[in-house]
Amino acid sequence: MSASATRRSEAGSAHAGPAVSLPPTDASDASAAPAAARPRRRPRWALLGLTPFALYTLLFLAVPTFLALATGFFDGDGAFTLDNLTALAEPAVLGAFASSFWVSTVTAVAGAVIGALVCYALLAVRPDGFIRTVVDAASSVLAQFGGVMLAFAFIATIGIQGLVTVFLKDRLGVDLFADGVWLYQVPGLLLPYLYFQVPLMVITFMPAMEGLKRTWSEANATLGGTRFTYWTRIAVPILAPSFLGSLLLLFANAFSSYATAAALISQGAQIVPLQIRGALISETVLGRENLAGSLAIGMIVVMVVMMTAYSALQARTERWQR
Repeated sequence: MSASATRRSEAGSAHAGPAVSLPPTDASDASAAPAAARPRRRPRWALLGLTPFALYTLLFLAVPTFLALATGFFDGDGAFTLDNLTALAEPAVLGAFASSFWVSTVTAVAGAVIGALVCYALLAVRPDGFIRTVVDAASSVLAQFGGVMLAFAFIATIGIQGLVTVFLKDRLGVDLFADGVWLYQVPGLLLPYLYFQVPLMVITFMPAMEGLKRTWSEANATLGGTRFTYWTRIAVPILAPSFLGSLLLLFANAFSSYATAAALISQGAQIVPLQIRGALISETVLGRENLAGSLAIGMIVVMVVMMTAYSALQARTERWQR
């Protein structure tokens, strides 16, 4: 190497400054971050906390469903048969399914609309305020208020000798049963069912209403949109999956209700749950003892379809709630 090249190399080293020595990197430090990011594994014994729920699901959901499916395909002697399923095409059974679908549809639609309006009104109050607390508590209680207690409440209120019935007839001359005693027939199930359908809608639909972000409304106003534009083009499309999911849940809730209908309608089997009761206790279905199983299969099919659609809608709703 020439002397001039040596001088240029030394000058470049002088301008570069002193060399900086880096501390050695430990391999354990490189793996510390991924190790910290990995969640800690829960011990297997923690799954024992699911034991009570698992037993409850097994005894009151899985076992009855299995028995319903099994008995629907066997006769009284234990032989395999499809005769029980042919009962689903009988006029009485089809009429019961039609009545169940009618009651469930009417109460689900009415309950969903009324419940959605209640949820919209609750947006104007404080989430931790007195009104919201009372409504949430009342909805949680009334959504489970059914059966004999609810039937007795309506009989004592608007029954033939109910308090409201007697008051309207004596004071105002209005006879609620001028065209017949509708309370103890299928139309009489509408009001009692709405009594627990509306609170259930409030419980299931209110989280979706609370999920509407204020920034969406502000962005709509900034771009010159109106309140009508916000609800029709932003809020309603976002809330539609949750609303339809809640509607399906209300339909399934009404379709499977038994105790309230059994307490009000003591004669006849005008809806499917009462048809199943009649098949279990009636003495006129000899030779088709497992008819109740085939009716239960029909109800299970309807419930599976409803719950599958509900789960799909809920999964779509959760996308924008994250």
